[in-house]
Amino acid sequence: MDFELRRAREKLEKEQKERKEKARLKLERERKAKEEARKQREAIEAAQRSRRLDAIDAQLKAEQEVQENLLAGGGIAFYRILEAVPYQGSGDKIKLPPSCFTELSGQGAFDKGPLHFILSVVHQEGPSSMEDNKSQRSTHSGVLEFTADEGFVGLPSHVWSNLFPTTTPKASVVEVRYVRLPKGTYAKLQPEGLGFSELPNQRAVLETSLRQHATLSQGDVLTVNYGVLEYKLQVLELKPSSSVSVLETDIEVDIVNPDVKSDGGNQYVLKPLVFGESDSGVVDEGNYVYYKFSIDDDTWEKIVSGEKRVEVRIDTEIDGGDTNLYVSKHPLIYPNRHQHEWSSHDVSSKVLILSSKDKNLGVGTYSIGVCGFKDTTKFQVLVTIDDNSGRKVGQQATSSSSSMEIDTVKCRNCNHFIPSQSIVLHEAYCSRHSVVCQHAGCGVVLRIEEAKTHVHCEKCGEGLHQGEMEKHMKVFHEPRTCPCGIVLENAAMVQHQASSCPLRLITCRFCGDMVQAGNLPMDARDRLRGLSEHESVCGSRTAPCDSCGRAVMLKDMDIHQIAVHSKS
Repeated sequence: MDFELRRAREKLEKEQKERKEKARLKLERERKAKEEARKQREAIEAAQRSRRLDAIDAQLKAEQEVQENLLAGGGIAFYRILEAVPYQGSGDKIKLPPSCFTELSGQGAFDKGPLHFILSVVHQEGPSSMEDNKSQRSTHSGVLEFTADEGFVGLPSHVWSNLFPTTTPKASVVEVRYVRLPKGTYAKLQPEGLGFSELPNQRAVLETSLRQHATLSQGDVLTVNYGVLEYKLQVLELKPSSSVSVLETDIEVDIVNPDVKSDGGNQYVLKPLVFGESDSGVVDEGNYVYYKFSIDDDTWEKIVSGEKRVEVRIDTEIDGGDTNLYVSKHPLIYPNRHQHEWSSHDVSSKVLILSSKDKNLGVGTYSIGVCGFKDTTKFQVLVTIDDNSGRKVGQQATSSSSSMEIDTVKCRNCNHFIPSQSIVLHEAYCSRHSVVCQHAGCGVVLRIEEAKTHVHCEKCGEGLHQGEMEKHMKVFHEPRTCPCGIVLENAAMVQHQASSCPLRLITCRFCGDMVQAGNLPMDARDRLRGLSEHESVCGSRTAPCDSCGRAVMLKDMDIHQIAVHSKS
């Protein structure tokens, strides 16, 4: 009996213990569930609170951004995110979609003067996001037209290179904002390399380039074109702000010395030469080495009097390469095979004689271009002032007896006039050792051994040594491509680039700058006047008449003076 009671009591205690344990576990689970629910509720409330704060912060930033845009834009808020695409153009004027015109016009932006924008890179593909962040830049620009596709902005090379100076992304997104810029009063520029300092009219060239720009930004690289040559200048400082407008304003420009650490790319440098002192150099095939010399008033007087002449000489090493020699007078600074005033394509050594008979010769500075024609060539260049008799200044004169030119007879073989007393012996010797070239228009008297290598060009008929034919064909008859796209032989190319090439440099009759001529003007009247494309545009500027004060276009000023004031 006691055993059964004990077992019943143990069973009851065990059941009570299990019920208590289950109750404890249930309470623990409920406590944990409540704790988890409390944590989730707090997390949700924190997230909601954070989102509310972020929304408030974003709203404040948006309002602040709108205020800044309104302030920067003078009451006009214009902001777009557009995909940038490059287009071939000069200057800094971009192309925007037509919808931008509608938005800007609706806010009255066109009533506030020229449009200026700040462009910032907001996305750029690259190897790493860190590099992208470092390469993100901003610059300023004007607007050329509103013809771009919707969602895109067209960037000229100047703007593109300043936004993406090191990489060329496949796709990039640019932020475009309207801003008001003050008119610039001062700019400090530094050329990259020494080439720009060689230009004789740096400020005129720079002024011509800036006419295609609407803005300048500190830190940008300004590209200046001079004919087919290109120079880059770093914008170091601007006043009155770091970004200015260059439209309808006079800017004081300070050009500082170039950074000696910068190689300046492939820019050419003119090495000065002194009369009578040679200089040696090395030139690779297809490349140029340039020198310069000057003719002052005293030297020019001696040349005009016929007493002196200028001799330019190039000597090359035997069994080495070969060169071509080109000479020009400034403002044509860098002569080449298409643009020059004097040239020599002889094999080996070359000599150019410049005398008073050359109409292009005068007081001024001259450039010598040594072009590598074949292989790498070592050469020596020498410029001297010689007597017209052929003696260099300082040489002793050689004695010579005056020739008797009386009673002469014409040789039947060489057609030279020979004294009658020796004509028989001369003709006997001449007929055995000399022969006259029978090619039409040649008539050159040659030694018999020389006649074997005397040939004529099939295209132009010029008489040459057989060893010179390869160079003659390559220099004069090989088709060349002008930078403007036309393909011509060398002789026609020289004429083309001197008279009709749109990229040739001319002196504008209205502004006085050395500029590219451009194509024929659109106005037929300007074509009849002989104006270039640049002169047609430049001459459209107005100036007050000195006689009546009326505003007249510069290209019509002479007609106005004749028609209104009867001045011839």
